[in-house]
Amino acid sequence: MAGLVDTNILVYAYDKRDPKKRSRARDFLERGIEERSLVLSHQTVVEFVSVVYRPHGPQGERLMPLEEAVTQAEALFDTFPVVYPTEGVFRLALRGMATYRLPWFDAHMWAYAEFYGLSPLYTEDFESGIRIGTVEIVNPLR
Repeated sequence: MAGLVDTNILVYAYDKRDPKKRSRARDFLERGIEERSLVLSHQTVVEFVSVVYRPHGPQGERLMPLEEAVTQAEALFDTFPVVYPTEGVFRLALRGMATYRLPWFDAHMWAYAEFYGLSPLYTEDFESGIRIGTVEIVNPLR
């Protein structure tokens, strides 16, 4: 079964501020590409562009210029299958917030995985090793 990749894993693959996580994220993604075992959500690609282009730190440095962020986002669409929001995903995210007390964006990411039958959800945002509904949570950077 394919797993869903959260935004933080993609961002780490391009973030030079943490070489260890960058290397682990790149290795994980490369392996997933080879095995065709990873899926992205529309939300993940949108958040990726936002995070890598947003100013960070006291100097307001960006992880990449806008042109590169756009190019990388287009490459993600070319490299990975991408799932899109539906009314069912949205309703499931609302129920995930209420049932599991998840913050909105985490609930929405979980809902993509639950709705599309994608497990595990690869992320740093949840406790690794737990199961939420039918979705196993795995931190691939450990």
